[in-house]
Amino acid sequence: MDDLVAPYTIAPGIFGRLETGPGWARRWTAAWKTSGAGVICSVQDLADIPALASVSARGFAWRARQRHRPGLQYMVATGRMHGFESLAERRLLLALDFLGGVEEVLSQPFKFRFTTGDGSEDHTPDFLVLLRGSAVLVDVRPGHLVKDEDLVKFAAAEQAAAAAGWRYVVVTGWRRHVVTGLDALSARRRAMSDRLGVEGELLELVAERPRRFVELVEGTSLPAVARAHAVHLLWHRRLAVDLSQPLCDAAWIYPAGRP
Repeated sequence: MDDLVAPYTIAPGIFGRLETGPGWARRWTAAWKTSGAGVICSVQDLADIPALASVSARGFAWRARQRHRPGLQYMVATGRMHGFESLAERRLLLALDFLGGVEEVLSQPFKFRFTTGDGSEDHTPDFLVLLRGSAVLVDVRPGHLVKDEDLVKFAAAEQAAAAAGWRYVVVTGWRRHVVTGLDALSARRRAMSDRLGVEGELLELVAERPRRFVELVEGTSLPAVARAHAVHLLWHRRLAVDLSQPLCDAAWIYPAGRP
């Protein structure tokens, strides 16, 4: 996530607007939905809820002339569709599909109630990303659309995530070249047949030493088809590329798992 998402920090003064006196994690509550009934727990017990048994805290509605663009995005990592409420959220789902270790992604996972100096407020985070042994709570808002009331909700969500032992991330934008890189890679998310054995050649070449993309492709016996297979291997994390640089012929390609 740190390699892809543009850094965003909540100003320390925003946290001062939250009511976080002794026992706050027991007073703040979270409401989950399951197929059978609703479940309400304290924020300090968030991590004990069986999240995989839950459904979205609110539905995804489509109507004429609405300003945001909801929809469903397929993820290879989970093998199913995930709801999103904006194109910015859809791009996050695409990026999450490129990360290793994603086991499940829950859209609109729960609604939690917190208190500030002005009273109680509600907030529904956009996603809960379940990783191997950890989780990340995520809110998505383009930087130019972040309002003052959003900042308080983001601060409260970070407090709640910390109480559960999770990490919290606000996605307001992406690092340079990430968007174009993921767009190029996404076309190769689904499996490709390799009847000509090109992928084996690519992996052998890059195992010898890192290579420029064009050098790697032209080093195979079938450069005309190797390019598509190289992009496919990048998407499925059998090869690695630095997405802080453009994904082009000059990009360096490394073995999978390179730090």
